[in-house]
Amino acid sequence: MKHIVLAAVVLLCGLSLAGQREVPVNGPWEDEKFFNAGYSLGFNTMSFRINPSDQFTAIDSLSPSGVSVFPGINIHLALNFRINQFFDIRLLPGISFGQRNLNFSSTSLVDTVFSPQKIESSFIEVPLLVRYGWRMQNIKPYIIGGVNYRYDFYAQDRYRIERPVYLRLNKPDIYYEAGAGVGFYLKSIRLSLEIKMSNGIQDVLAHDSHPEYPEYTNSIASLKSRMWVFSLHFE
Repeated sequence: MKHIVLAAVVLLCGLSLAGQREVPVNGPWEDEKFFNAGYSLGFNTMSFRINPSDQFTAIDSLSPSGVSVFPGINIHLALNFRINQFFDIRLLPGISFGQRNLNFSSTSLVDTVFSPQKIESSFIEVPLLVRYGWRMQNIKPYIIGGVNYRYDFYAQDRYRIERPVYLRLNKPDIYYEAGAGVGFYLKSIRLSLEIKMSNGIQDVLAHDSHPEYPEYTNSIASLKSRMWVFSLHFE
């Protein structure tokens, strides 16, 4: 019994000393660098903020009824410029791909089927963001915000007969963005997990109606983009 008690005391003392041992700080010099570079991989969901045209829907009984969202991907460079201990400027040039289906409904007595509009987008984008964070050992929570210029190079300049899509989007748009994340200082890399909301400022709907199906465009007063992005930053 004495041997068991002695062993238990030694074990408890060892655990106590281990608990008092400081956690080693990985890469303590990382936050002192003026410039850091890396890359970013992410997943997005694209949507729209729809403002229906009251005048058109009152006459023709057609209205946009919602948006079906699908997962997309983001690939970026991550360029970080240190301002001071808490603030950084982030430049994240890259590309993103996604899809949104814009659905329509009708209250007309005529049995008319309005097909969902499959809108695919491929963006070149240049987010310019300010990050505020505070390091705690090997963890750095932060908040982030700024603007993003996106250019949809997949948007069509004209309607195509072979594609049953009766809406067109303008190519350029400007977004304001806000989000939060947490960075982990590992032994050889800094990994950050981040979620961000991105809202378009401009009306991206091209208001030239399809010659055969003008009701799709005419039922919408304005269309603004919205996107949620979850990113993994490796620096």
